[in-house]
Amino acid sequence: MSIPIPGQQVRGSKSGKPIMALLDLLGRTWALGVIWNLSQGPATFRELQQRCEQISPSLLNTRIKELKQLSIIEVVDEGYTLSQQGVDLFTIISPLSSWSKDWAANIETAKPQLEN
Repeated sequence: MSIPIPGQQVRGSKSGKPIMALLDLLGRTWALGVIWNLSQGPATFRELQQRCEQISPSLLNTRIKELKQLSIIEVVDEGYTLSQQGVDLFTIISPLSSWSKDWAANIETAKPQLEN
C-alpha cells in the first residue's frame, strides 16, 4: 500500500483531494494512535511501542516511516515527536476525546434499547 499523498489517487478516492489523502492516512491501523501517543511528548521507538499497547515493531516502523515522510512526525534527540504539522493536526482531532466520552455515556444510557 502506498503512502497517501494529496493530489494523487488514494484508497477510496480517485480525486486526489487533500482531505481524502488525510482520511486514508488516519484510517490506517495505528496511525491515529501513534499521533495521539506522541501528543504526550517525545518517545523512543520502544517507549512509543509501549504507549501503543505493544503494537508490533513492523507495524510501528511502517507508521513511523509514513508519518515522517508526510511531515507529521520528526526525529529529535529524545526520539520521535510531532512536527508542527502534527501538532496542528492533533489540535484538530483532540476534541474527539471529549466527544467520545459523551458518546460512550449516551450509549451506556441507551444500552437496554440497543440490546433489543
